[in-house]
Amino acid sequence: MSANRPQLETFGCRINIWESEVMRDKAHQAGLTNTVIINTCAVTAEAEKQARQSIRRIRREQPDAQIVVTGCAAQINPDSWQSMPEVNHVIGNQDKMEQASWDKLASGQLDPLHVSDMSDLREVASHLLEDFSDHTRAFLQVQQGCDHRCTFCIIPYGRGPSRSAGIGAVVEQVQALVSGGTKEVVLSGIDITSWGSDLPQAPKLGQLVRKILEHVPELPRLRLSSIDPAELDSELMAVLGSDERLMPHLHLSVQHGDDLILKRMKRRHLARDVIRFCSEARRVRQDVVFGADIIAGFPTEDTAAHNNSLQLIEDAGLTHLHVFSYSPREGTPAALMPQLDRAVIKQRTSEIRALGAKQLSKHLDSLSGTSSSLLVERGQKGHLPGFATAKLDAPQIIASGSVVPVRLGIHDGREITAEII
Repeated sequence: MSANRPQLETFGCRINIWESEVMRDKAHQAGLTNTVIINTCAVTAEAEKQARQSIRRIRREQPDAQIVVTGCAAQINPDSWQSMPEVNHVIGNQDKMEQASWDKLASGQLDPLHVSDMSDLREVASHLLEDFSDHTRAFLQVQQGCDHRCTFCIIPYGRGPSRSAGIGAVVEQVQALVSGGTKEVVLSGIDITSWGSDLPQAPKLGQLVRKILEHVPELPRLRLSSIDPAELDSELMAVLGSDERLMPHLHLSVQHGDDLILKRMKRRHLARDVIRFCSEARRVRQDVVFGADIIAGFPTEDTAAHNNSLQLIEDAGLTHLHVFSYSPREGTPAALMPQLDRAVIKQRTSEIRALGAKQLSKHLDSLSGTSSSLLVERGQKGHLPGFATAKLDAPQIIASGSVVPVRLGIHDGREITAEII
């Protein structure tokens, strides 16, 4: 990338992807050059390790560049990042979203450590993005922060309390994205199920989804990021069943399949709630496909508890799994619980991933020979409505961002071939 434009490296969630685009825009407006921005993640120790490795590599490759570190890991423990000799500035999660921070950085007036307290935040600022630089799908932040305190999670300390963007601001951003050529918008947040709880009359997520689809009829696809299975939103279910533009893919924050472990995690649902949620969604939309976050090796997890996670994956029919090996995060209650041997955690992670591969292969089997639509992204690959990856088998090059009708063919367990019809 040219040294005349800010370079970004992003770790972690979809919110970070969206925020990196906002930062790219603001840093460019400030006139920053020869600057690399590292947007960190604090979900796992591995994510932090990767960010530090990236910082050291960038300093070796670009010895004269200005390196700026931000994101959740920087917000939670800013001193540890500032102490890295490769780092010039550390900017907090809220501060990174403010134009003034980048203007001060460009003019040489920003302190090396610029991290504000997020505990008292009550608003989500509106940052209008007309397009995404490197993403066919647009990830749009509609909610920020979290009011829950799961015992394994450090993220609330990096994101602050839950706060929602208003319906009008969200609709305006979706309209701008569609005007810029975006074909799919992904509503994202740290806990988007809680969207609206801090707004007047406490609207539910389903109401936001309905308003977007009503007011932006030219939007081809709307998708949701991770949602909490603890609550059944009747309006969301109604929209899922009535408007095909809401993609039939729901990624659930499941975390585990054992009720005792779920209680020790301080989750708000039990295994039966996940099954109930999936059953209701399938009742209104037969082609709905479920993804899930699953943690392997949580403290005190015995063989029976682990087997309950495997059983829930099959009973609920979960397909697209994000499997995490538990790692203790300093400052969380779970870090003080009796820990499992790392070899045990590694083995259980492998078993869950193997089941996930089996579930995905079974899902791809069911798609073979059927018709669908494909959003073409990079390398003639893209996502089907149910989030499966498909690759075009076509003599001509289809432009990225196109939505084309396809017939699905064979698969290799990870992706399926598609021919244009």
